[in-house]
Amino acid sequence: MKKVILSLVLLCSSIFAGQINVAVAANVSYAINDLVAEFNKTHPNTQVQINLGSSGKFVAQIKNGAPFNIFMSADMKFPQALFEENFAITKPVIYAQGSLAMLSSKELDFSKGINLVKENSISKIAVANPKTAPYGTAAMEAIKNAGLEEVTKDKFVYAESISQAVTYATTAADIGFVAKSSMYDEKMAKYKENVNWVSVDSKLYTPIDQGIVILKNAVDNKEVKAFYDFILSDKAKEIFVKYGYLVK
Repeated sequence: MKKVILSLVLLCSSIFAGQINVAVAANVSYAINDLVAEFNKTHPNTQVQINLGSSGKFVAQIKNGAPFNIFMSADMKFPQALFEENFAITKPVIYAQGSLAMLSSKELDFSKGINLVKENSISKIAVANPKTAPYGTAAMEAIKNAGLEEVTKDKFVYAESISQAVTYATTAADIGFVAKSSMYDEKMAKYKENVNWVSVDSKLYTPIDQGIVILKNAVDNKEVKAFYDFILSDKAKEIFVKYGYLVK
């Protein structure tokens, strides 16, 4: 009898176990493992498949039939477009607000703020592609508002995503514009604030509202809805704050 009961339990577990497929903006890569781990405390049988990349590229993939259930964008524009074109079944909701930082593997005089990029010693500036990565758009907006477009126009090295911009900033470039959240990853602990990195003045760019939507292939999917609700929960907000985001 015990074996029969055990078999039934295992069968039920397999029936309710499932996988959800989440497209996640690259800047969230540093926080996503903690988020999934926290979610799995209450949903241990749900496998969360995380796909990291640039928001713009995800939009193209979703429109071409990529099997994502949830899209966590680096801005509100991309998920809003998906909602308006009926690729998403929920209106975009802000799950976190991101901010910019400047990073270098070198010890630089970060007291100069963004004006540091016009120095002759800075010949290569890493930035995420502003056409597909919202953090890249924000970086270029900051450059423009600081009046530094002309002196920096030949210095940019473009990365495919904001996570790749971190790599470029510490290898192929002298400095780079990155998501501030990246600086809270344990792998980045060797880079010290005001020595290797500094926050970019938030007055120079539009706050980066990051939006989440449920996609149309997840209609009535309870596991997808559970993860969506979790990302908007107070517990998730605590994790986002831990990684340098602002939350509303």
